[in-house]
Amino acid sequence: MSLRTPPPAATPATRAGAAAAPPGGMLRATSARIRRLGGGPLHASCMLLLSLFLLLSLFGPWLAPYDPTFGSLGDTLVGPGAQHWLGTDQGGHDTFSALIVGTRSSLAGPLAVVLFSTAAGIAVGLFTAWRGGWIDTLLGRVLDILFAFPALLLAILAVALFGKGMTAPVIAMAIAYMPYTARVVRGLAVQEMARPYIAAYRVQGHSAVFVAVRALLPNIAPTLLAQSTVNFGYALLDLAALSFLGLGVQPPTPDWGAMINQGQTAVLQGQPLSAIVPAVAVVLVVVAFNVVGETLGDRLAGRDS
Repeated sequence: MSLRTPPPAATPATRAGAAAAPPGGMLRATSARIRRLGGGPLHASCMLLLSLFLLLSLFGPWLAPYDPTFGSLGDTLVGPGAQHWLGTDQGGHDTFSALIVGTRSSLAGPLAVVLFSTAAGIAVGLFTAWRGGWIDTLLGRVLDILFAFPALLLAILAVALFGKGMTAPVIAMAIAYMPYTARVVRGLAVQEMARPYIAAYRVQGHSAVFVAVRALLPNIAPTLLAQSTVNFGYALLDLAALSFLGLGVQPPTPDWGAMINQGQTAVLQGQPLSAIVPAVAVVLVVVAFNVVGETLGDRLAGRDS
């Protein structure tokens, strides 16, 4: 996938050469560009699937037929049926209930990673592009160093230092994913700053923060959206792997990665659904986010998806 900078939104500054955009004008133009980034049937299907999982993450605890934290030893490794649609695991927990309730914890972690890494990446990328010189070079080397550390490795190190759970791994993974966003923002910002409308804002005496918020960010927002969707899929995969290793979300809180780990025994005993179902959910969400990100990237690059 190639994430190249989109053409700048039409603003009064680019048309007249000097006047600044009216309040909300550039944001409305950016919103219209985002709405035009829709894809074909595959893209629509992935968006529908992601919307379904989003609803489950919000309303899953009220939709679950059973309490996923309560297990019955009399219902251990029960096959699919009228009472338990997807069967139960070796602890007697209803797999379907654990799946839909675990959607919240499985998606909340990647969302936090993407939000924190995107916010930090935007700040670092805009700062380096605006200042340039030795600051740009120094921060560029720091980003190169961060690129050398896989996100999952940093998350494991954070767990070793601060204990199991999600807080430390999320912060560590946000730091690991930040350079990807920062590099994209920096490259786009350098190209945008060479355009006449940025010079018009500078001539009028606007501050760097004002220019960044009113001019640069609206123009690079669609590309950032595409990058964020890809980052979300990879963050979900990394955090699921961390929970699978027993270092992420801790029982009794349902989580897809932990469900896969706990279902290994059930697979050997002939009831694999408790492990297969959450694994399929992870794959579907990761693929859907990558398809959406690829579609947005292709549209931004001017190619048909």
